[in-house]
Amino acid sequence: MIEAEVHLSLHNFLRSQVGFPSWNHHLTMARLVARTLRTGRSSLIQVGATCGYQGLYRTSFVASALIWYGAVIIVATEEVQNRLLRVEIPKLQQWLQVDKPIRIGDTFPGEDFPGLLLISPQAWLKAQLLPTNSNFPINIPTIIDGVDDLEDWVREELTITIQPQDWEKLQLAFPQEVEVISNAKIQLTHNIFQHPANPYKCHLISSAETEILQRLYSVLDIFHLLEPWQKFRNLFMNITSASPTSLCWTTIARRQGLFSLHCAPIEINALLTPIWLRQPVVLIGSVLEVDTEAPLFRKRMGLEDVTCLKFSGDRQTEAVQLYIPYQLPLPNTPEFQPAFMHKLRTLICLSATTSGLTVVLLGDIPLRTQVAAILAAEYGSRLQVEKTCLDENSILVSGWEFWRSNQNILPSPQLLIISTLPLPSLEHPLVAGKVAHYKRLHQDWFRLYLLPVATNKLQRAIAPLRENQGIVALLDSRVVNRSYGAQILEALSPMSRINYLEPSLFNPNQKDSYDL
Repeated sequence: MIEAEVHLSLHNFLRSQVGFPSWNHHLTMARLVARTLRTGRSSLIQVGATCGYQGLYRTSFVASALIWYGAVIIVATEEVQNRLLRVEIPKLQQWLQVDKPIRIGDTFPGEDFPGLLLISPQAWLKAQLLPTNSNFPINIPTIIDGVDDLEDWVREELTITIQPQDWEKLQLAFPQEVEVISNAKIQLTHNIFQHPANPYKCHLISSAETEILQRLYSVLDIFHLLEPWQKFRNLFMNITSASPTSLCWTTIARRQGLFSLHCAPIEINALLTPIWLRQPVVLIGSVLEVDTEAPLFRKRMGLEDVTCLKFSGDRQTEAVQLYIPYQLPLPNTPEFQPAFMHKLRTLICLSATTSGLTVVLLGDIPLRTQVAAILAAEYGSRLQVEKTCLDENSILVSGWEFWRSNQNILPSPQLLIISTLPLPSLEHPLVAGKVAHYKRLHQDWFRLYLLPVATNKLQRAIAPLRENQGIVALLDSRVVNRSYGAQILEALSPMSRINYLEPSLFNPNQKDSYDL
């Protein structure tokens, strides 16, 4: 069977590689991928935060894909594709002595193609979500790498946007309705710019704005609507129903006096389920859930009958040191900011006993600005805000998205200070809209939505520190004072708890901590 062939070939390959990055689960993962290729039963694999951050696991699925006799599609970002083409694929092809053709593209080369097709998530999803997908034959095994971001990829693909220039195109398509279209745009502009400014620069569409759009659509011939107006209408027209399935919002560029309209499905599982039935898939993520079966992720993604596997981190080599103060004020109280700043200064001063990058993660945009200004006054050019060109002892103040996008190119920090849990803010209009949807369905919106998002962000954010067993300071007392804190701590395992602060903690020869 292919499982045995993959196991033996990969085992010999790994033994032959001097200095090759090690991972204990290469053979297990390769056998499961090979089994999926042979049986057609889909699988979901969580490789762990550290392995996912380093990308060590990719050798496993590439080996199985090269040994498999038929075609395989690998869905990966451009960055990962380049890594596969430059490193993993050439090494394994030479060792395995296979000349399987490799292609990069947005369409399948042909039904008789026997090789590997590398394709971006956006191109693959765009083709799969079409009503009639003629670009890809069915039953071609597909490996999707980095499914931690799968939901974001899908929502980005499904979001329909009306840009400012689309109004001019609409007027050209309906010259007899130019005045009606112009009046609708003027009314929308007036209403939308009445919304108070917020850090997110977006707002859910109000009932008044909904009525303006409904009146506009009522006078237009829907059979002659151009894109994106037709697709937008298909999603928009259900938001006034008792159980709306779409979310509509506007983004505002106040300086330019412009706005864009957006509409997207709230739930995507029903749209994705048919895709998983067309071909066997191997979905690979780093840390989707604490549970091996990943029930919440699978429900959101419409995944039903799949084989699930999760690899645990090595407590000896991947455990971070975790400091959580017990008596810090809650984040939503006036006392939090001064207490946070005091603790922040203490941590930065103590970490000065050794060299290394210090990262301060702040999700609250106004607080991030204030903290950056205070620290810049105290530390001068050592303080940088969301920059990638850093000195060895820099202090980087960053939001979650910047850190997630750039942690692969930045040095591993010796200290990561997290102000609060990255729970999606209910002040964000899109978060509020999703929470309202859960409430309409009488579901636990916190444990089904907010908490999984926060734990996933935390796990991925601290992954670089597992390389050097760095220190993570989580300055949110809810972790120790709320019932869900135990779930957060479980998600951050392996780790060692620290209950005190002293300079020796930052000296690798004098660390003294105890396991939780």
